[in-house]
Amino acid sequence: MANLAQLSVLCGPTSLIRASAVNRAFAVVRRTAGLHQFLQQVYAVEMPPRYSHNIATPRHMRGTQTRYRAYSTNVVTSKLQIELVPCLVDNYAYLLQDVNAKVTAVVDPSAAGPVIDALNAKGLSLHFILNTHHHWDHTGGNAELKRKYNAKVVGPRADEERIPGIDISLRGGQTWKLGEHMMQVLETPGHTRGHVTFYFPDSGAVFTGDTLFSLGCGRLFEGTAEQMWNSLSKISQLPDETLIYCGHEYTLSNAKFAMSLEPTNETLSSHYEKIAQLRRKGLPTIPTTLGEEKKFNPFLRPSSLELRKALNLSRSASDVETFAAVRSAKDRPCVCRQRKNMDD
Repeated sequence: MANLAQLSVLCGPTSLIRASAVNRAFAVVRRTAGLHQFLQQVYAVEMPPRYSHNIATPRHMRGTQTRYRAYSTNVVTSKLQIELVPCLVDNYAYLLQDVNAKVTAVVDPSAAGPVIDALNAKGLSLHFILNTHHHWDHTGGNAELKRKYNAKVVGPRADEERIPGIDISLRGGQTWKLGEHMMQVLETPGHTRGHVTFYFPDSGAVFTGDTLFSLGCGRLFEGTAEQMWNSLSKISQLPDETLIYCGHEYTLSNAKFAMSLEPTNETLSSHYEKIAQLRRKGLPTIPTTLGEEKKFNPFLRPSSLELRKALNLSRSASDVETFAAVRSAKDRPCVCRQRKNMDD
């Protein structure tokens, strides 16, 4: 994995921490509590108030884009700068900048306003819009951003008829370059039939949309349990150091669900406390790492005997059967009653 070089707060004057100091701090953190504790050092600032209402935003969500305090981190991996941009209630878009090639992209902009503010804060334009799937809360900013910056929209070929303003359609297995950085496209259906995941191997970063969340996975709106398990298995083959940038801040509720399946898992309990502390401070839990997800995410751990016992499954149940049982348990109304139409 490329070393983290800088961490800064997005919005307003960008405050960059010296790379050498951060690298020393990160080396210490990796030996202790990991990336999440490091992220707690981020200073909190209020996002600018100018958020746009895009016509693609459902009526019941309009007005939610301005009434919250949001925080953002900025991570530079190799030469690719990645900035987390909070949108709507719990969505994350990601601003990508190839510093050398001076090329900028955004991943899954649910609304244009937060992205425009992020670009203005850094004096940048926008060249590409990358969509992992067609849902409005990942594409709602496409039209306005494309119109304002003449940016090209890149998305999955299997979903090109449902991606607003798409210019470049890509299949799983294809590669595409953002400036000097090669991006691999992974087909990851399950949440939607055309969902893809974007992997930047030289930066050790993967953008999973609504396929893989921290301690969770996306709901099966258009796909099957077998498809989703195959998609998650594909992502799981990446290096453990890979940074996971997912589409939503669902980690705390996902952690509560994971603990309901493995209540005696002390390592998971300790991890939950770190997550809860971040959220109490209003800080993001993203990025996480694939290695952490393999330890704690119940959707990636069908071999756990405690998990199988909690679901009344036998040792002989297949991984797909176990995954399907976990997904079914997460879908029950008692678990998801906190918010309607959740993607996780």
